[in-house]
Amino acid sequence: MRIAGAAKLVVVVAIFLLTFYVISQVFEIKMDANLGHIFARSALDAAARSTKPPRYKCGISKACPEKHFAFKMASGAANVVGPKICVEDNVLMSGVKNNVGRGINVALVNGKTGETLDTKFFDMWGGDVAPFIEFLKSIPDGTIVLMGTYDDGATKLNEEARKLIADLGSTSITNLGFRDNWVFCGGKGIKTKSPFEQHIKNNKDTNKYEGWPEVVEMEGCIPQKQD
Repeated sequence: MRIAGAAKLVVVVAIFLLTFYVISQVFEIKMDANLGHIFARSALDAAARSTKPPRYKCGISKACPEKHFAFKMASGAANVVGPKICVEDNVLMSGVKNNVGRGINVALVNGKTGETLDTKFFDMWGGDVAPFIEFLKSIPDGTIVLMGTYDDGATKLNEEARKLIADLGSTSITNLGFRDNWVFCGGKGIKTKSPFEQHIKNNKDTNKYEGWPEVVEMEGCIPQKQD
């Protein structure tokens, strides 16, 4: 009886050890698989991060050099979506900010610091051009001036207003017509014509929207004003 009991004990211990061994092997395999999955996933995430294209200020296509301000802007879309002006990753004017309106939308930026000085819009369809002219005359030298049309930015413009905008570096302002789309970036006291200007004429044969041309967009790097 003692021999039979001892034999049973040996069998139980052997089964226990075998079970423990099998469980430990399975657990180790699962741990290896989980760790392998974790490491593989980490490697894939790192690779994805390394291949993700960089984002530049205002979402422009490339980084600006030192001592330049990044900007991106768009005219309005028909009379539905307002214009948008962004400088140094700060949205200065947009429909979301609720500070745009029919006519010509203007943002003023300090040419040395990039600080926003003012944002306004002037109704050039049903408004008066006189306040716009006074505003243009009051802009300090060295100020960056960004403009974008919404709906109609030309009907109330007169020669004096056009001349003041041309003095900021615009070449298209003399030809800006009813419901044209136009974006412009210039400066008060600029000595040359600005390279930053886009203009699309209102033409019923080519208009993207009924009665309005397509949106015009523009981006670039504005040189910082030096002392």
